Amino acid sequence: MRILITGATGLVGRSLVTLCRQQGIAVNYLTTSKKKITKEPDYKGFYWNPSTGEIDEAALQEVTTIVHLAGATIAQRWTEKNMQVIKDSRIKSARLIYEVLDRFRESENPLPVKHIISASAIGCYPSSQTKYYDEKYPSYAKGFLGEVVEEWETSIFEFQKLDIQTTLVRTGIILDKEDGALPKIMQPIKLYAGASLGSGEQWQSWIHIEDMARLYLHILKNELAGIYNGVAPNPVTNEKLTKVTAQVLKKPLFLPNVPAFVLKTALGPMATIVLESQKVCADKILQSGFEFYHKSLEGALEDLLQ
Repeated sequence: MRILITGATGLVGRSLVTLCRQQGIAVNYLTTSKKKITKEPDYKGFYWNPSTGEIDEAALQEVTTIVHLAGATIAQRWTEKNMQVIKDSRIKSARLIYEVLDRFRESENPLPVKHIISASAIGCYPSSQTKYYDEKYPSYAKGFLGEVVEEWETSIFEFQKLDIQTTLVRTGIILDKEDGALPKIMQPIKLYAGASLGSGEQWQSWIHIEDMARLYLHILKNELAGIYNGVAPNPVTNEKLTKVTAQVLKKPLFLPNVPAFVLKTALGPMATIVLESQKVCADKILQSGFEFYHKSLEGALEDLLQ
């Protein structure tokens, strides 16, 4: 079995590549850096540039499943330019792959791709401290994040026109010691400047990086279609996330919450990321037979930090 991964050198991609290679699944990957191209039997790199429409079509040869993880971080200043990059890095890249598959569909040698699994985000759900969101929630959140996710997911559903099975993984906060949100949470705590953000009551749905990679592999091996929330079963408030992180690091918390207006002044519209509240349900992926290794925040953080 050979799969294609976009974003293979990112947080989730690195972990997923390792899992796949351990289980005998060969990986092709697309990269915008020619310096990152390697040619091992089970790990082959190919160049692409979605901004200019360039792609090495050899990347799709013998590939049965595509895992689309490419996307610029949302944790950057939401200037007009950066907001466009955030969108384009997800949507233009998906469209470029679609165009290649569509072109080959009527050829003498159609590509064998039967399934695409794409990252998405729980930012699709409106901010709420009371609602408990599952995948059936019927509408997208207002604002930039909801807009991005709607266009992103629409670009993946397009693949159904090519008779390709589609799966979306709406991802929460991925906890990893070296990358993503956790180092940013840990830094002020280590400097004795940690504090909850805003009211601290906003729900934050999280997942351990190990479970995130395993969840993608579970979907891949079981050929699951549809939308799945990529979150652990026990979401927590921002206040609890901050307190438990401090406890595991054995650091005190004594500062008051950082007021929302301060965050909005410092971060601008990007403050949405830390102030909005999404309590998200993991039941659907559990019912598919997936088992989380890290169900509690305490256990997840102890595994990562001790």
